[in-house]
Amino acid sequence: MKEVTVHFFATLKDRVGTGETKITLPEDARVSDLKIYLEENFPNLQASLETALISVNREYAFDEDTIPEGAEIAIFPPVSGGASEQPTYLIITEDEIRLNKLLEQITLPTTGAACFFTGMVRGITLGDDAHKTTSLEYEAYQPMAELKLDQVANEIRSRWPDVEGIAIAQRVGHLESGTLTIAIGCSSPHRNSSIFDAARYGIDRLKQIVPIWKKEIGPNGESWVEGNYTPKKSDQSGLNQ
Repeated sequence: MKEVTVHFFATLKDRVGTGETKITLPEDARVSDLKIYLEENFPNLQASLETALISVNREYAFDEDTIPEGAEIAIFPPVSGGASEQPTYLIITEDEIRLNKLLEQITLPTTGAACFFTGMVRGITLGDDAHKTTSLEYEAYQPMAELKLDQVANEIRSRWPDVEGIAIAQRVGHLESGTLTIAIGCSSPHRNSSIFDAARYGIDRLKQIVPIWKKEIGPNGESWVEGNYTPKKSDQSGLNQ
């Protein structure tokens, strides 16, 4: 067995009646086991656990993650403030990307301009490596990819405070030639703000640190396309803002 410290915040703190407690879990306990423990021992939390966020040692954690001995665990509702004041919409999806829907997500009453970068499956590649592509197969390490998309959005806000809304939508799965694969949008009150630079930074940064890969399929076969960027210590969440 191992002992861990659990912190509760906001409405969850009110429901439990304390901001901190120590609990004992099995040696091989995962975040999913923690949720079961909380449901059984804190009945007032049951209605909130489906949407509650969990961090382990100050990094977002997911059901399959193992909880280490002596871990510092935090349980809290979705972070307040972002949706109404500075909307952020991040999604990894197999569904079609609709730009009008993304624009709605990042438009406020004060919004006067928006800039989108979009990528698509290129059917013909010119130049030294000329070839045809019939489709791409996108794969993501989704739990980490979602966390890193959030990091990209936070870095954009840190560099360009005048950006109001940020939307990043990434397709996964099998995509035919001509299909939209990614869209990154930034909105602001005026067109002469930094939304152009912010959207460009978003796609460049995504290609560096978000774990998403693509397999290129064409008349001559198929192959995975790998990048050449090696993440640094400074690329950890919160260190490059």
